Amino acid sequence: MGVKLLSVGFGNTVVVNRVVAVLAPNSSPMKRLRGEAQKNGRLVDATFGRKTRSIIITDSNHVILSSIQAETIAQRLASFCDEK
Repeated sequence: MGVKLLSVGFGNTVVVNRVVAVLAPNSSPMKRLRGEAQKNGRLVDATFGRKTRSIIITDSNHVILSSIQAETIAQRLASFCDEK
């Protein structure tokens, strides 16, 4: 069985099994989470300068910013669950 990759936009991918959560970036706790990850060197910005529309948390505590809506990424994740 191969590694399944989730597209987070602009040719960037994340290993599906490493994703813990997909969150909307609007709230203050998400802004703090983003700031802490940046301070600790765990922030990956995959937005290419566009507006952040979702935050992906991995099992390694990395925070990935994406310009794709959180709902869209959640649907993509769900499609991997349906394949099993």
